[in-house]
This record gives sequence, C-alpha cells and structure tokens, in this order.
Amino acid sequence: MNISVKSVHFHADSKLVSHVEKKLSRLSRIYDRIVEVEVHLKLQDTGGKVQEKIAEVHLHIPGGWLLDKKTGQSFESAINASAETLKRQLTRYKEKMYGYEPEKITDRSPHA
Repeated sequence: MNISVKSVHFHADSKLVSHVEKKLSRLSRIYDRIVEVEVHLKLQDTGGKVQEKIAEVHLHIPGGWLLDKKTGQSFESAINASAETLKRQLTRYKEKMYGYEPEKITDRSPHA
C-alpha cells in the first residue's frame, strides 16, 4: 500500500507525516487489497487566529475509491476521525463484495 501525503500552502513536518502513515497503514488489517492512499492536508481560514485543519483521505481499492473529509482543531484529530470512518467504510465494502459478515455471538443453549 502506497501512502502519499500532500500539504497545501504549508510544509508538513515529518512527525505529522509519520502519524498519518501509522494511522492509515492500520487499514490494511481490515482489507489487504488497498492499492494506494492519498492524503490532502489543508488549512481553512475562518477569520480568527486559529485556522481549521482539513484532512481529505482518498483510498484507492479495486473497483473504486473511498473518500473521507474531516475538519478539526489539529491534523492529528482529523486523521484519527477519518481513519475510523474509513474503517467502517472498508468493513461495509468487504461485506458487500464478499458476502462476509462478522460472527455474531448467539446463545446456543438447548433451552433457548
């Protein structure tokens, strides 16, 4: 899986890039056929001192793309939220494509 991080109108430090790569590489545990991940980090000027941070994640999988866009007070929080959303999207995609459904624990007692 190839992860590319692009920062728009600022320079992302290595600590931020490694955080992004660490979080998004965990998605391969759910679905191992991810082709590439494109991350666009942007600053949004809201008129105040603090700028909103925007993280757009484009996940390329066989058959299409999964997209997510999150804003937050920091890029780390936006990436964490995106990773959770993409995790759910990948699980749903996998269920739809392969008919896979996670095991459900049921009571198998003979008296039920």
